[in-house]
Amino acid sequence: MPITPLMPVYPRCGVRPVRGEGAWLIGERGERYLDMAGGIAVNILGHGHPALVKAIADQAATLMHVSNLYGSPQGEHFAQRLVDKTFADTVFFTNSGAEAVECAIKTARRYHFADGRPEKNRIIAFSNAFHGRTMGAISATNQPKMREGFEPLLPGFTVVPFNDLAAAEAAIGPDAAAFLVEPVQGEGGILPATQEFLSGLRRLADENGMLLILDEVQCGYARTGTFFAHEQYGLTPDIMAVAKGIGGGFPLGACLATEEAAKGMVIGTHGSTYGGNPLAMAAGEAVLDIVGEQGFLDEVKRLGERLRAALEQMIPNHDHLFQEVRGLGLMLGIKLKSDSRAFVAHLRDNHGLLTVAGGDNVVRLLPPLTIDEGHIAECVERLSAGARSYQVPAAA
Repeated sequence: MPITPLMPVYPRCGVRPVRGEGAWLIGERGERYLDMAGGIAVNILGHGHPALVKAIADQAATLMHVSNLYGSPQGEHFAQRLVDKTFADTVFFTNSGAEAVECAIKTARRYHFADGRPEKNRIIAFSNAFHGRTMGAISATNQPKMREGFEPLLPGFTVVPFNDLAAAEAAIGPDAAAFLVEPVQGEGGILPATQEFLSGLRRLADENGMLLILDEVQCGYARTGTFFAHEQYGLTPDIMAVAKGIGGGFPLGACLATEEAAKGMVIGTHGSTYGGNPLAMAAGEAVLDIVGEQGFLDEVKRLGERLRAALEQMIPNHDHLFQEVRGLGLMLGIKLKSDSRAFVAHLRDNHGLLTVAGGDNVVRLLPPLTIDEGHIAECVERLSAGARSYQVPAAA
């Protein structure tokens, strides 16, 4: 028998949380951790936020799930709020980011099918990306660690270098249906798209009869200081995948689209047993109530600038270890000169600070958006202490 009955697909560490309080996680022996990982950008209201807890409890006592064969007053209301705040005209609710990306891919292909151009079915995606773990999502990446052992992957995807507009343009052909891109790559190492690149993709899509799909699963929902990251680039997509922060910890995602881009998604083309259930909608409404409060986004920007400034002030004191700070808002990364995974483990095990490793030897900081100055000071103090006590592993 295995040590645990859970399928061993995660390298689970020794942190075993049983309770959360705001920006803190408490383990089963009472140990406390400052959570600057936020469930990998999910717990945007922290742990145990009273408004979110009450909304879920009240809805659970009222109605948790019904089939999507029936009308959904809860889904209609929440979807309308999202439409009112975004570029979109229509919403499909999912249970995860990968499902939202899957819906986005299907929506793009179905658009061209409905337009009488079924040959336009190829998605152009970008290196270093992470779109989820479904077969469609891993087909849209070139990372061997996600692809190995799962071939044959789905046809109809081309991957070109991120932030390389010339490569994106060169990949266009008569069969090109859409670009799929993260405005800020998360798992790839907190890499924002350049203005030239993202604006260029919008222009190329328009010029070539393609759609622009944005994956804002990690960088969206107030994480970067605007409701969605693309707002900072002055453009809008045709389709967008959303998840993580939208439910504040409750499993929820969404695919948002314009009416034109979604014109092929008619009855019978897509579905989800649990997507848009009343319990998820109640959680989503509670999160949106708070994110939509006056000054919430301004405070995320302010705290993001404060955290970035503190990190940049800290780096010269440990220049043997740290290289630079990246990111937007409260989606920040510290690039290391050595393996970030080892340093993340050191911070966790020896200094009670939870962060997330990312690509390109980056330590990701994705805290609750409700942190305060005290949490920032505590984070930087623990980072500094961790840097002082850390022994860089010898090169192999």
